[in-house]
Amino acid sequence: MEPIELSERLGRWSTGRGPLYVLLASRLRQMIDDGELPPGTPLPPDRSLAAALAVGRTTVVAAYEQLTQDGRIVRRQGSGTRVAGERRTTALETTAAPMFLHQLEPRDGVILFACAAPDAPPPEVAQAYARIVPELASISNDIGYHPAGHPRLRAAIAERYTQRGNPTTVEEVLVTNGGQQALSLTARGFVRPGERVLLEAPTYPGALEAFREEGAVLRALPVGLTGFAAAVREERPALAYVIPTFHNPTGSVLSAPDRVHLAAVAAATGVPLIADEVPADLGFPGERPPPAMTGEAVIAVGSLSKTLWGGLRIGWVRAAAPVIARLTRLRAVHDIGGDTPGQLAAAELVGRLDELSSRRAEELQRRHHHLQAELARHLPDWQAPAVRGGQTLWVRLPYGDGTSFAQAAIRHGVAVLPGAGLDVTGGGEDHIRLHFRLPLDTQAEAVRRLAVAWRTYRPPGRRVRASPALAV
Repeated sequence: MEPIELSERLGRWSTGRGPLYVLLASRLRQMIDDGELPPGTPLPPDRSLAAALAVGRTTVVAAYEQLTQDGRIVRRQGSGTRVAGERRTTALETTAAPMFLHQLEPRDGVILFACAAPDAPPPEVAQAYARIVPELASISNDIGYHPAGHPRLRAAIAERYTQRGNPTTVEEVLVTNGGQQALSLTARGFVRPGERVLLEAPTYPGALEAFREEGAVLRALPVGLTGFAAAVREERPALAYVIPTFHNPTGSVLSAPDRVHLAAVAAATGVPLIADEVPADLGFPGERPPPAMTGEAVIAVGSLSKTLWGGLRIGWVRAAAPVIARLTRLRAVHDIGGDTPGQLAAAELVGRLDELSSRRAEELQRRHHHLQAELARHLPDWQAPAVRGGQTLWVRLPYGDGTSFAQAAIRHGVAVLPGAGLDVTGGGEDHIRLHFRLPLDTQAEAVRRLAVAWRTYRPPGRRVRASPALAV
């Protein structure tokens, strides 16, 4: 593509807040994701595009660097800069597709190993809705708009934190439409375009999308935010993000001393630290993880979607009252309030979360063990370390890369999540993420399809002879 042509198609890319390179990267990212710049499209050299846009070359270089880290473009010596991927058949097959596209573009017959949540609500959900019907019938003088959440649910969540050793008032709780909205609101409230966010590599892809949406520059540390204090001094981040319990995707659990250390560093430096507790209640029988992270700089995010059901769109933020007030104002602009019946039902359920989680723990463990056994039987060369809770396995492939294999897998009717989309350092390229919440028979069929895909898989640039040991 000629520089002048691209500059015309970019439109008014420089309007908005933030550094020019962030604005340019955001506009190019949008064009790539919308299909306006299909995979394989060559992009102009740095100097040529800079001249066409009347900006410094460093602006284009920095924008291209952001897009390279995102996986949207590929830069190679001698062959220039191109949009990542060889072709575009559907959004599911693009190399940079976020995990949400499997819901946005569902396919008949495809087994979803990419997005995890319970496949059915427990009976207590329907029972809770039945119990709140009389209360709904008696409501008066209440228009139903509660930007911070219904008072009953906020009180129930505050009580749960208090009982777990973290004294909490109603003013320190914001109810959201799921954990994803909680992350998006927090990113919007604390991050300006071009500011840095410290996070783990790998990490939850939904968080990456939320931070990128705000134009954040992502800086990664090992799982557990090892080296956090030094990184804060060097990077001066606007925000940090960690998944301390049953980490997504690795399943690791941060020790109690490490939790105290992270919270102390965050408090001492004034860096808000998001502690994503969404997987925290997914321990296997007998597992007792360390206490939740606490501290004046800790912003805890929780949700009912993984413990009860994804269709119950209830999440929350637990933080200092001024932070909650700030996020509530943001939420009110875009979403006046959540569904009142759902919140009333959730208020009935929050106090029983420990009981409900404990009851589901045995089945969750059974599905984990079954998936591990199926992988060992059909794909013995894959490395899939066992976990003690959560819902995902971080699987290392013996050769090739997760992105190209994910494209092979979808052609065989299985959607998996490539590791490159979870690791901003590029270190996850040889991994894929699988979840173990599928029913046992569905798991077995999914692994059988993956084994067929693996036998025919040819990594880009390498010829591989299928091994007879890969039985189907």
